[in-house]
Amino acid sequence: MRRFWLLFAQTVTVCLGILFIVATLRPDWLSRDAPRQAPPAPPQLDQITLGAAGMPSYASAVARAAPAVVSVYTSKQVREPAFPLLEDPDLARLFGDLPGFSRHRRASALGSGVIVRAEGYVLTNYHVIDAADAIRVALGDGRETKAQLVGADPESDLAVLKIDLPDLASIEFSNGQPLRVGDVVLAIGNPFGVGQTTTMGIVSALGRNRLGINLYENFIQTDAAINPGNSGGALIDAQGRLVGINTAIYSETGGSLGIGFAIPSAAANIILEQIVAKGHVTRGWLGIEPQDITPDLARAFNLKQQNGVIVAGVLKGGPAAQAGIRVGDIVRELDGQPVLDTIGFLNQIAPLAPGQKAALTLLRSGKQLSVTINVGERPTSRRPKTRGR
Repeated sequence: MRRFWLLFAQTVTVCLGILFIVATLRPDWLSRDAPRQAPPAPPQLDQITLGAAGMPSYASAVARAAPAVVSVYTSKQVREPAFPLLEDPDLARLFGDLPGFSRHRRASALGSGVIVRAEGYVLTNYHVIDAADAIRVALGDGRETKAQLVGADPESDLAVLKIDLPDLASIEFSNGQPLRVGDVVLAIGNPFGVGQTTTMGIVSALGRNRLGINLYENFIQTDAAINPGNSGGALIDAQGRLVGINTAIYSETGGSLGIGFAIPSAAANIILEQIVAKGHVTRGWLGIEPQDITPDLARAFNLKQQNGVIVAGVLKGGPAAQAGIRVGDIVRELDGQPVLDTIGFLNQIAPLAPGQKAALTLLRSGKQLSVTINVGERPTSRRPKTRGR
């Protein structure tokens, strides 16, 4: 009997040990009702696919966007000195207009564009088509046609062209999740005229301004290689959607140094809609010349903070003059929103509709006052003619 109990005790001990191991390592074996956990779903490979050697690829995103990216060729007639000596500015000023001392030649330029509507509307940079006598657009499928200038906005460096071809592929705008620093982006264009090229990088920064490129600046900065000829081309996300229009590079050599700038697609779309509807862009205008508050000005005006702008000039007869705003007033708020600096102030004014009323909070001689102003329409310094190309 004693032997039997000893064998029984050993058997129970072994079984309990096995049960402990199973309960620790595979608890799902002990439950009939507990559903087996499904393996995690594989990542969506709609755009980021696997290419050669199993490496990630953005081929599907490029395939979706590339047919809508075009090359823009322009030409114009320029005058140049007929003799090397006349390249001197002083001599050119004296003799350049005389017959035989100058000659004309055709100058050509290259850029890129993006088909944004299947009806044939192409978005590009204004500097690509500036002063051009003729504009031609070449598609990736080999077709080529002349383009008509619908309208342009030099202050944002955007222009809209129109081409008349069937079966055009248009790009999709990104209207979903906001772009973030670190997001992967791809630049598509025709750098140096070598043919359509795609480069990859990330979003390096957002909201870049004060670069002196445009009057209204809110650039996406990217390290995707952008070179001459990329201007007006597409900056797309990993899903092949348009996030920006490639516009400029920072370079000391003329080539890419990994600092490129693109106009956000949301801002470009607003410009596009206005040009297609009216042929030009309408912006709010107050007739004020603002100036940033420097430390020296802050001391001169006895200001405790440097936020706001100083009114350095008031256009006679303009909205600000009619509202009684004076030179030396300090603008603190516009419609309840704080005014931080000149660039921010101009961007706050631009979306205001001409004819609406706006409230300004001013500081004059150390006293705060509120002024209601009737918003005007900002005059453009250069408005290109709308004509066939």
